[in-house]
Amino acid sequence: MNQKNLSNINSFRSVCLITTVAVFLLILIGGIVRSTGAGMGCPDWPKCFGSWVPPTSVDQLPPNYPEIYVTKRVEKNERFASLLSNMGLAHLAEEIRNDKSIHEQEPFNATKTWIEYLNRLAGAVIGLLIILTLIFSFKLRSIDPKIMWLSVLSLVLVLFQGWLGSVVVSTNLLHWMISVHMVVALFMVCLLLYIYYRSGKLIAKDSQFDLPINITSRYRLLLGIGIVLMVVQIILGTQVREQIDIIAKNSGYLNRSSWIDELGLTYYIHRTYSLIILGLHLFIGYQLFPYRAQNKKITSHYVVLMALFVAVIISGIIMAYFGIPAFIQPLHLFLGSLIIGFQYYIWLELGQNKTAPINIA
Repeated sequence: MNQKNLSNINSFRSVCLITTVAVFLLILIGGIVRSTGAGMGCPDWPKCFGSWVPPTSVDQLPPNYPEIYVTKRVEKNERFASLLSNMGLAHLAEEIRNDKSIHEQEPFNATKTWIEYLNRLAGAVIGLLIILTLIFSFKLRSIDPKIMWLSVLSLVLVLFQGWLGSVVVSTNLLHWMISVHMVVALFMVCLLLYIYYRSGKLIAKDSQFDLPINITSRYRLLLGIGIVLMVVQIILGTQVREQIDIIAKNSGYLNRSSWIDELGLTYYIHRTYSLIILGLHLFIGYQLFPYRAQNKKITSHYVVLMALFVAVIISGIIMAYFGIPAFIQPLHLFLGSLIIGFQYYIWLELGQNKTAPINIA
């Protein structure tokens, strides 16, 4: 490979990695928005209270601002409900039309407004980074054209995610829309990781892996199952979070220590389920451990993965026994998303092995 192509690949990978890290940070920021109850800090989208720079005082808003933004939200939701009906999802459409919370407008709160606004600014930065990733991918189209097209897909996905964000706002944080929004964010992370990984394969030194095929295929399958289980776990977590939001609102955001006791079956499934996932990954790590010398890179990534599992379980314990501290909630979600990222990247690494199989007990 000539020096120019090598330079283009390295430049692309740097931009792609920065973009991926930024998406992870946006997930963390989104968690902060949720934990502070700032999700409806801006009642419209993409502007905030009809302006690109949000107000700092209620005096800057018209007296009838609640009616103005409720009316706009109802109109937008009707268009979204019609779209769902045309897609054959009439039940979901009716759920949105009959949701009384859509007609509720939270009182203006400058702190919540600016937290949500900063979240949107971070989203805009992600959009610019995705565009930059696409621009840098053009230089690789003669080497691997799929990288460019995957970068185009990432731009389409971030635009779709932005539209979903507007729907989340218009539906007044409808619970299943928040789950869809989160799943799309995780898919975006995995797409960017694949683009980064694929570009790395163009460099010879990043393609040298030495694990037996029958080892990698077996545990790659198990790790794939682990990824699916972890996605389900995060969806369960968003449902638990929805229950917490309802309990918090009903209690006036007081007596945080009693919130856990009011959670239902989903919380106990979520808690027990985490131990099953941890056990699966401990088993995979134990089986791969004897081959650590043959591939130190995968081993080091797997050590980080297990450390993340320990950290996310500790954060869950802190929430359960210390009154759900607000600062732990976004961290818990952030760690969960990092776990999926590391799971997926290790899964990709195991898949590129070409070493002959060996007999094992």
